[in-house]
Amino acid sequence: MVNLKASPFFLNEEQIDWVEQTIASMTLEEKIGQLFINFTVNRDPEYIKSVCRKYHVGGIRWQGGTLEEVYEQNKLFQEESKVPVLIAANCEAGGNGAVKEGTLVATQAACGASATADTAYNMGRVGGEEAAAIGCNWTFGPVSDVLLNWRNTIVNTRSYGDDPDRVIERCKSYMKGMAESGIACCTKHFPGDGVEERDQHLLIGNNDLTCEEWDESFGKVYKALIDAGIESFMVGHFRLPAYSRRLRPGIKDEELMPASLAPELLTDLLRGQLGFNGLIVTDASHMGGLSTAAPRSYQVPGAIAAGCDMFLFFNDPDEDFAYMMEGYRSGLITEERLSDALHRILGLKAKLNLYKKPFPEKKGLKAIGSPEHHAAAAKAADETITLVKDVQHLLPYDIKKGRRVKLYFIQSAPISVVDGTDKAKQIVIEELERAGFEVDINQDYYELEAEKPAWANRYKLIEAGSAEEFRKNFDLAMVFINMKGYAQENNIRVKYSVSHSNEIPWYVQEVPTVCVSLGYTNHLFDVPMMKTYINAYADTREYIRAVIEKITGQSEFKGIFNETVWCGRWDTRI
Repeated sequence: MVNLKASPFFLNEEQIDWVEQTIASMTLEEKIGQLFINFTVNRDPEYIKSVCRKYHVGGIRWQGGTLEEVYEQNKLFQEESKVPVLIAANCEAGGNGAVKEGTLVATQAACGASATADTAYNMGRVGGEEAAAIGCNWTFGPVSDVLLNWRNTIVNTRSYGDDPDRVIERCKSYMKGMAESGIACCTKHFPGDGVEERDQHLLIGNNDLTCEEWDESFGKVYKALIDAGIESFMVGHFRLPAYSRRLRPGIKDEELMPASLAPELLTDLLRGQLGFNGLIVTDASHMGGLSTAAPRSYQVPGAIAAGCDMFLFFNDPDEDFAYMMEGYRSGLITEERLSDALHRILGLKAKLNLYKKPFPEKKGLKAIGSPEHHAAAAKAADETITLVKDVQHLLPYDIKKGRRVKLYFIQSAPISVVDGTDKAKQIVIEELERAGFEVDINQDYYELEAEKPAWANRYKLIEAGSAEEFRKNFDLAMVFINMKGYAQENNIRVKYSVSHSNEIPWYVQEVPTVCVSLGYTNHLFDVPMMKTYINAYADTREYIRAVIEKITGQSEFKGIFNETVWCGRWDTRI
């Protein structure tokens, strides 16, 4: 059973009394409701009131909505809940993870490239201030995954890197920044992503490290964060076979479960061996790693029975609530396990003083996207952008020697016509022109189709044109890569807009070429012919402006890369 006086709760007698009295006053339905975190996209007040009154949810997270809408939504959830709710946001890179008007300070990959841990601290500080302004009290961060496999694109931009000690240092700095705004942290994704190259959103993945390898990497990170007082863990939907086999001798391959359903990993390893006393929440329950592991009727109560305290997101609310209730009545969830989970949930709420803490005043919204916060983003960009290679000794580039640039922007296919093409391209154009370049823009297939759909558009993209004319017309080629993807495919790689496209870098043999990644750090695998390659980590104006300033010698490259950028290939280095 949980010790509410110990780390990470450190509750006083008043707080413990509130926990005990609140639990004692609850009906069974109210207790079961505390186990759920609702996913909110419907901000209709009557819907929110019905969720609070019918399901008694313990927490919420949401998607979309304007700043005003999210503020009012969160305020109403607190007003309508008998027990204060945990309000969570994905502040992995700053306040943009709480609301779209928020500030992206730095991705975790960028923080990992910084020579100082201050970047991670500022990312947590700004994210915490902006999240708290709209009523958040819980962040699903820091991501403490160790990127040991360059092919893993799930945490490529979301990991502090491949060095456990650096991951520990940056996670602690992030936690410090968040704590200043009274935000509780939830590290993810136990038992550790970054080994498997497949995506747990789509299937049950595996962390295939040996127990000894795991102890020296992920285990080391988790123990350090537990000792530092991390309040909660989010459990990923992938297996840790070596430890499951050690802790359950004779377990069959087909019996290996994702950690979210594996008591040996939650109760024996995380709670027992590592000594974690805080709250455990599942990762999103609609992910393939959980949804394909067992029938929904078992997934819902099975996660709590295995050792999770909260279940992230309803599928069908009535059905899931009934499944959880049946899990308790059948004995799958014991009385002791339910009581333990409730004490941890309310213990975290008591630590945050939610039972007596007023909702933030609306005037605090002015902090979101403030000039001071964008200045922190600009500082982070300056500290993190990384020159990975420049074997042609092109940089710094003297614009006086040639300002005519051919721009190629390699983007993911638009999700829909409504979404449109990548807005970062226009920022790139504006910032190049601001720096004094004369920009000739190469349109891709998606842009041609958006202007006027035609069968001939794909053939226009195949035409590269005269090499002689290219050399005569341009002093420099610039390639910006901004591939995106999430829960859709297992690997995100450079993809040109049509086959045999003129975007394929034939021009590297004609004029000097600079390649910039605005996201993933592993693109050299697909463009090893680039002689000058930069990881810029984000597609915001701060990062795009900073990378162009560094290319033109107005500031130095300060970021530090690790060996994963070479993707295990010799030809990426030349």
